[in-house]
Amino acid sequence: MSDSEIIMYGTKWCPDCIRAKKVFEQHGTPYKWIDIEEDREAVAIVLDINKGHRIVPTILFPDGAVLIEPSTPVLKAKLSGQ
Repeated sequence: MSDSEIIMYGTKWCPDCIRAKKVFEQHGTPYKWIDIEEDREAVAIVLDINKGHRIVPTILFPDGAVLIEPSTPVLKAKLSGQ
């Protein structure tokens, strides 16, 4: 991961992932999208972060913060604080 990029792991069909993408777009915040159904290494990363659970979206921030299935207000607060 780059020191300056946000990475979101998710799936195309996940409602929480779709919602998080909209929040990023509304804030004009660039991020790297990784579909865990298309990337086996990404699945392993998500499982590791979430202690064996396949939970999406899992969002990694350059400051080391991780948000897992964040609500819209939580994600907006994080993006506003950067």
